[in-house]
Amino acid sequence: MAVATSTVRAVNDLTAQWADWADVSESGTVFSAAGVWPLLAHLAAGADGVARGELAETVGVPARQAAYSARELLAAMGAMRGLDTALGLWTNRTLELKGEWEAGLPPDAHGVLTGDPAVDHQALDAWTVKRTGGLIDRMPVTLSEDTQMVLASALTMRTEWLSPFHEVELETAYEPWVTKPRLGLRRSSAVLDRVGVADTPGGCVTELRVLGNNALDVHLLLGEQGMTSGQVLGAGIDILAGRYAVARGPQLPYGNVGPGLRVEKVRCTRPEPPSLEVTTVAYDVNASHDLLKLHRLFGLTAARDTSRGHFPGISDFPLAIGSAEQSAMAKFGALGFEAAAVTAFSAIAGGLPDLRYVTTRISAAFDRPFGFLALHRHTRLVLTAGWVTDPLPFPEYDWEDEL
Repeated sequence: MAVATSTVRAVNDLTAQWADWADVSESGTVFSAAGVWPLLAHLAAGADGVARGELAETVGVPARQAAYSARELLAAMGAMRGLDTALGLWTNRTLELKGEWEAGLPPDAHGVLTGDPAVDHQALDAWTVKRTGGLIDRMPVTLSEDTQMVLASALTMRTEWLSPFHEVELETAYEPWVTKPRLGLRRSSAVLDRVGVADTPGGCVTELRVLGNNALDVHLLLGEQGMTSGQVLGAGIDILAGRYAVARGPQLPYGNVGPGLRVEKVRCTRPEPPSLEVTTVAYDVNASHDLLKLHRLFGLTAARDTSRGHFPGISDFPLAIGSAEQSAMAKFGALGFEAAAVTAFSAIAGGLPDLRYVTTRISAAFDRPFGFLALHRHTRLVLTAGWVTDPLPFPEYDWEDEL
């Protein structure tokens, strides 16, 4: 099923805005605007007053169209190979929902809250484990005896690289990563257009496209020294949208042509085609986000006000947003990539040779902090995004056990 270009643009724009505000810790971060957007859209459809206006502005579509756009997005993501999505709703037994709003949700989405936070959390956690294949084991929601409703989404993506990497010990001059051996990944390819450089207002950004076998890809983004994570990830979104021209591998001149990127002539023993040599790192990033701390970004400022209800299109019972949280993870390795995000809102790679030939070699090294966008190749919908600051350590082998 197709998804409207305007919806993809709205989700990706939210990704870029979130990147500007994301808290990048020493262990990096990962987040999914694609996991938040459908929930905000459904809330916008049922809201009124200031809350309706704020939510509609955030989702980038009129509130009256928001529920349809959310259903279209979820259906499109559900049809993407390697991507699993789910939406869940749980309500207090006594909360009566408006039929029109409830009809906009998947038919099997509705569950019941018992009113016992411990019992309810156990059920919500079981849903989370099932829907993410165990990648996330706890639903990020705050429950109390006053919780009337929980609206949640789960998103899980898995892909295997068309061209796998080889595991190596990373060689880098970046001092924080030199303190202990890091797990590097290296591979060589004759496909030069997988890498490119864009000149953006914040500085040059090198983009490497790592293709998955099911049209789910990861784009690695390395900015100039001094660029922020928000600037680099935002540039990646703009590259996807065609806002910046990208000089691809075959077009690049010789020399240091971009961050971590060098093009040179090298001598070889036999005729060889030009090559792209990539070095990056394996990473496993986990993060938790309190969306209410960024309430303006997510259009939740008015909806937090518990002095009145804001969602008469959902229920006649007065409802306000009590919590809004996301748990997300991403793992990039030699063979592939997997990521998951659960979002919940509660309402309250010898000798001297005869070097007679010459070829061109492009070397791309992501050997200091960089960003990534995991996306669907055909729609360019960004599913998860993040920033890598702490790669996986190089494994220590006990060689005595091998003897």
